[in-house]
Amino acid sequence: MSNVERYNPRESEPRWQKAWDEKKLFETASDGSGETYYVLEMFPYPSGRIHMGHVRNYTLGDVVARYKRAKGFAVLHPMGWDAFGMPAENAAMQNKVHPREWTYANIASMKKQLKSMGLSLDWSREFATCDPEYYAQQQHLFLDMLDKGLAYRRSAKVNWDPVDMTVLANEQVIDGRGWRSGALVEQRDLTQWFFRITTYAEDLLQALDDRLPGWPEKVRLMQRNWIGRSEGLSLRWALEKNETFAKAKIAMAEPSDTLTVFTTRPDTLFGASFLALAADHPLAKAAAGNNPELANFIAELRHGGTSAAEIETAEKRGFDTGIRAVHPLDPSWTLPVYVANFVLMEYGTGAIFGCPAHDQRDLDFARAYDLPVLPVVLPLDTSPSDFTVDDVAYDGDGSMINSRFLDGLSPQAAFAEVAKRLENTDLGGSPQAERKVNFRLRDWGLSRQRYWGCPIPVLHCETCGIVPEARENLPVRLPDDIDFDKPGNPLDRHPTWRHATCPRCGGAARRETDTMDTFVDSSWYFARFTSPHAPTPTVPAVADAWLPVDQYIGGIEHAILHLLYSRFFVRAMRDTGHLSLDEPFKGLFTQGMVVHETYRQDGKWIEPSEVKILGEGAGRHAVRLSDNSAVEIGPIEKMSKSKKNVVDPDDIIASYGADTARWFVLSDSPPERDVIWTEAGAEGAHRFVQRVWRLVAEAAPKLKDAGATAASDDAAANAIRRLAHKTVAGVSDDIERLAFNKAVARLYEFVNALSSAFSDAAFPASPAMAAASREALSFLVRLLAPMMPHLAESAWGQLGETGLVAEARWPEADPQLLVDDEITLPVQINGKKRGDLTVSAKAGKPEIEAAVMALDVVVAALDGQTPKRIVVVPGRIVNVVL
Repeated sequence: MSNVERYNPRESEPRWQKAWDEKKLFETASDGSGETYYVLEMFPYPSGRIHMGHVRNYTLGDVVARYKRAKGFAVLHPMGWDAFGMPAENAAMQNKVHPREWTYANIASMKKQLKSMGLSLDWSREFATCDPEYYAQQQHLFLDMLDKGLAYRRSAKVNWDPVDMTVLANEQVIDGRGWRSGALVEQRDLTQWFFRITTYAEDLLQALDDRLPGWPEKVRLMQRNWIGRSEGLSLRWALEKNETFAKAKIAMAEPSDTLTVFTTRPDTLFGASFLALAADHPLAKAAAGNNPELANFIAELRHGGTSAAEIETAEKRGFDTGIRAVHPLDPSWTLPVYVANFVLMEYGTGAIFGCPAHDQRDLDFARAYDLPVLPVVLPLDTSPSDFTVDDVAYDGDGSMINSRFLDGLSPQAAFAEVAKRLENTDLGGSPQAERKVNFRLRDWGLSRQRYWGCPIPVLHCETCGIVPEARENLPVRLPDDIDFDKPGNPLDRHPTWRHATCPRCGGAARRETDTMDTFVDSSWYFARFTSPHAPTPTVPAVADAWLPVDQYIGGIEHAILHLLYSRFFVRAMRDTGHLSLDEPFKGLFTQGMVVHETYRQDGKWIEPSEVKILGEGAGRHAVRLSDNSAVEIGPIEKMSKSKKNVVDPDDIIASYGADTARWFVLSDSPPERDVIWTEAGAEGAHRFVQRVWRLVAEAAPKLKDAGATAASDDAAANAIRRLAHKTVAGVSDDIERLAFNKAVARLYEFVNALSSAFSDAAFPASPAMAAASREALSFLVRLLAPMMPHLAESAWGQLGETGLVAEARWPEADPQLLVDDEITLPVQINGKKRGDLTVSAKAGKPEIEAAVMALDVVVAALDGQTPKRIVVVPGRIVNVVL
């Protein structure tokens, strides 16, 4: 029985954290000199409590940061707070507390929790996006972008929450209702501020292939789809001059006899059966002026969401305007023009032609309104008589049918033929069609009608119009004396804040009361971390030295908007003189979630802390701790407060220590996959912590006089040395590839092997063994240090090492010790494997042949005969041919 005291994380972890802080060990020189490495986890929203997802996210980054420091890099590993947004305003309304007070109290609480995890963060660079010093520089960037034409103002259709009285992003509209208020969303035309992200659409797309090899392919694909480049035709349809169109034309602000449609499939024109307009298309509005039923239909559509996902899944609805369009390839053929709920003004021209046989959305609409469905693309190796379209549109390749002069052509050839004809067809003095490249990507609307956000630094002057705030007046600070007694933006109601002086004419002016989308705050924070206290947004030379971020870590839920906006901001900051790079993040890693079983009793969710698990396998069941009553075990799901399957990191750290939590989230599964948190897993991780402590504490006194390692004839010592150096090489490679679970498995094996070697009562049996074992333990502690830094510091002291292990260099593997002395070759007899042969790695063909002839299985097979031949494939296999 060991006399070594148990490792006590409650005592040791705060002590080592204090030691690191006192030495300012993780503060980074600001100039970015030397060989630099920038590792960054997506910064948190200060909700008030960290969760296990935070523990995993920040542990992954911390392992990389500590490893790179040990490898000699100057490492930047900062932390800040994504602090603006609606939750603070909601808390202000519910709790009668100022959003600023609520936010900074939460930051203090979460900072204390994060510090308890032992993260090697440079807290000297900490900022919150609601700090005036931060948003002053954001306002500076906005004015630079305004000067460059990258920021502008226009009227646009928005999702409007009539209860929260603010604009909602498409993602915040759920089933047509506001994500927080639950109110039925309205579509309104509001004058909004925009960033011209479409300026960089082609470059943002191209760079996904050329400049981001360190990004997951799934993220690059998501961004490609969001940017949505498509090549097609801008095609003008003549409108039949019937009475309905004549009345609509009179009401149009810019009368026209044609309707322009963008299409990527002009090859399917002979399968067209209708045209459809967005509800706010000028022609739709004009037609509604003479048709109350159409006007009511359009009004109904204003309550639908504008997200692509909602439009795709919603029931297809339309209204026949009575207007008809003339087919571009047959003047005797006209098609009805509908207003439809699945067409948006923001995409293309706000008008489409529908080919139901080859587009599912068009097919659903055609079936709903009894419109023709004519196939015009025949699948390969299919007879026209056998091909029909029922409820599923055919969108594959094939050859053209039912398409007159296009019949027999491929869709690609038909596209070219239609384009050639219509590009050379005059319609009202202009070509009827021209080739166009279109993007799904739209400019970024950044106006939000709320208080707790970065003020947009512009003024509205009756004389001068829109005027940028003078830069010397930045920041435009939020007022402190606001109230949330009424819905809507408190800035609109403030008695004095809105009133300002025009910096151009000196007259009275009104401040812009919209604040910026919080995505703006998080789209450049990584650049601010390089010089967080500078009087300018960046110090370009320093930013260029650190950026791009070498390793960025965060959730897949940010794969589109946050990453795309950050990529835009880097380009905008480059073009306004703040940076000299094209991409913000060199390497990107999207980690999985932390999930947990759910528990119910009488239909109500129960927290894991209230449940005890009994039995195993089929007999596994749960009871309530308080009274042993039966509890239903539900599915494993993402941790959420609503289902009460949340594990509090504070509880885990209090019970087991931060190193146990860190080790568990690294060990359970590949980091890109979800990790299932279990009490048994946490207990197992804690047992390993204690095992490592005992291994070092018991062996260290026996090895205090060990000399330097050197080559020897001691087989046991050489085996320990070889294993230690192989482990160093393997763990290093695993961390470089972010394969943390593999590194953990390798360290388990290393500890098992050392425990076995050290268990001999005569240990260490020789000076060579003592030296090899001392080296192996030194390696072990340094390899564990990025993952379990507190335990490693305590073990480092046990070994009698000076200084902190957090300052120690990463061990270097000796290449000569990575080469195996022996190899094992499979042995075949007449092509079938019959055994294995272990020989020296340096053995030549004669030695191998002699050894294989001595194998019992070969001797028995030969039965005194001589083999016809022995085939030796060096390093691979031996085949004995009888």
